Amino acid sequence: MPDFSFTLPHWAYWVGLIVFPLIAMVLARRPRPSVRRYSAAIAYMVLFTGGMLGLHRFYLRSLIGFVFVPVFLLILWSNSMETEARSVVSDLANEVRVAERTVEREQPRLDEARTQLEDLRAALAEAEAGSTRARLAQRRVDRVEASIPKSEERVTEAQAILDEMSQPLDQAEANRAFWGNAAGYAFWALVVLMVIDAILIPNLVRRANETITEETKTETEIALEKAEAESKKEDSEYAENWIDRLSLFCGEFVAYWAVIAVFVYYFEVISRYVFGTPTNWAHESMYLMFGMQYLIAGSYAMLTESHVRVDIFYAPLSRPRKAWVDLATSVFFFIFAGTLLYTSWIFALDAMAVPTGNSVVSDWARGNDNFLEMLGTFDLTQWTDPNIRWGEISFNEWEVPLWPMKWVMVMGGFLLLLQGISKVSKDIRAIARGA
Repeated sequence: MPDFSFTLPHWAYWVGLIVFPLIAMVLARRPRPSVRRYSAAIAYMVLFTGGMLGLHRFYLRSLIGFVFVPVFLLILWSNSMETEARSVVSDLANEVRVAERTVEREQPRLDEARTQLEDLRAALAEAEAGSTRARLAQRRVDRVEASIPKSEERVTEAQAILDEMSQPLDQAEANRAFWGNAAGYAFWALVVLMVIDAILIPNLVRRANETITEETKTETEIALEKAEAESKKEDSEYAENWIDRLSLFCGEFVAYWAVIAVFVYYFEVISRYVFGTPTNWAHESMYLMFGMQYLIAGSYAMLTESHVRVDIFYAPLSRPRKAWVDLATSVFFFIFAGTLLYTSWIFALDAMAVPTGNSVVSDWARGNDNFLEMLGTFDLTQWTDPNIRWGEISFNEWEVPLWPMKWVMVMGGFLLLLQGISKVSKDIRAIARGA
C-alpha cells in the first residue's frame, strides 16, 4: 500500500473552519430547481470522497457500484490479516534478536574462557604444590571451568532458537508480504476503476438525467407538505433586531462544521484501515471544533428556544405572563452569562501568556507590556518564525495552538450576553403592549 501519512497544517485547519461555512451558506441559498437533476460536480465530489466504495455509482443509480464494495472489503480484510502477520513477525523477530545477541555476547566469552583455561592450567602446573600461588591458581581454574558449561549451554540454547525460528520467521514474513501485496493490488484496482469512472461521469450523468420523469404528487402529499410548512417556523421569523440576526448567522455558520466532521472522520477511517496510517490530528481537531461549535451556537439555541426545558407550568401562560417569568429568571441567566464571559476572558489571557519563544504577545498577556507597546513591536516574524509559538499549545504531536479556542469561549459568552439583552427588551415590549 502507498504511504498516506498526512498532518493537517494549523493554518489549513483555521482556514477550513472559516471558509467552508461561508461557501456552504452561499450554496444553500441558491434557488432549487423544480425538477431534481443529477450534477456532474456532485458526482465528482462523491467520486473523490467515496469512490472507493462506489458511492458515485449509487448516486447515479448504477448497480456497477456493487463491484467496488467487495474489492474495498478485500482491502480491509487484507490489511487486517497483514496486521496479524506483522504481529507474528514482530514476536518471532524479537526472539531471534534476543538469541543473536546471546550468541554475540556469550561466544566471545566462551572462546576467551577456553583460551584462559589453558593458560591457567599451565600456571597451576608451574606453581609449587601447597603454596598460596597454587591455591589461587586452582581457584581461578575452578571458576573458569564452572563458567564454560554455563556459556556453552546459553550458546546452544540460543543457536537452537535461531535454527528453530528461522523457518517460521521466513513463513511469517512471506505471509505478511502476501497480504500486503493483496491489499496493494486491490487498492490499485479500485484506483483504475475510479479513473475510468472519472472519464465516464459526464456520460453517466447524462444517462441518469434521461431517466428522470416528472412526478405528480397526490393531494395527500400536497396537504402534508402544506401542513408541515405551516407548522414549521423559519429561523428568519425569530429575527427582530440586529442581535437576533447576528445569533442566526453565527448559528448557521457553525452548523456547517458538522459537515466538516463527516469528511475528517471519513478521512481518518480510510487512513487507518485502508492505508494503515492513522492520523495524529483528526480526533483532537474535531473535539476542539465541537467545543467551539457548542459555545458559538449558544445564542442561536437561546433565540430559537432549542434548549431542553420542562415548561409544564410555563407553556400555558399568556405572552405577558411569560415575559414576567422570563424577566424574573433572567437574573440567574445574566449571572451565568457574565461569569462565563469573565472567566473566559481570564482563560484566554492566560492561554496567550504562555511564553514559547520571543513573543511580544505573551509579554502583553502577562502584563509586562501595555497594548500600545505590543502593537508597536509586533511584526510578521511573530507569525512566520518557527521558534515563536506564542500562546498555549496542545501536548500531542500536532501541537495546535489552544489560545484561539479560549477566545472563542469569550465570543460565545459575549454572544450569549447580547442575546439575553435582546430577550429582555422583547419581554419588556410584550409587557408594555400586553400581548
